[in-house]
Amino acid sequence: MNEFEKEEDRQTRAPMSRSEFAQLGDGEVAYIKQLDPDAAERLFPALSEAPKGIDLYALLGADGTPLALTDSRNAAIANAIENNLVPVSVH
Repeated sequence: MNEFEKEEDRQTRAPMSRSEFAQLGDGEVAYIKQLDPDAAERLFPALSEAPKGIDLYALLGADGTPLALTDSRNAAIANAIENNLVPVSVH
């Protein structure tokens, strides 16, 4: 197969479905996302009242499942590593 055929094959593949994309990195990658208190309360419904005036950091599974919430980015990274997950930042 020449380079042109390889490129053509890549272009004709069907895009990944939302489900396939969500499972990419499942059980291997954890995303760290900085949240304001309102976003934290929406993402973590059990959190009745998030502290105001501080940054919060969510640890999310590859599919977006909330795993942990902390007030320290370093603590979120440590939590991912302790659970054998590769931490990746989300901006």
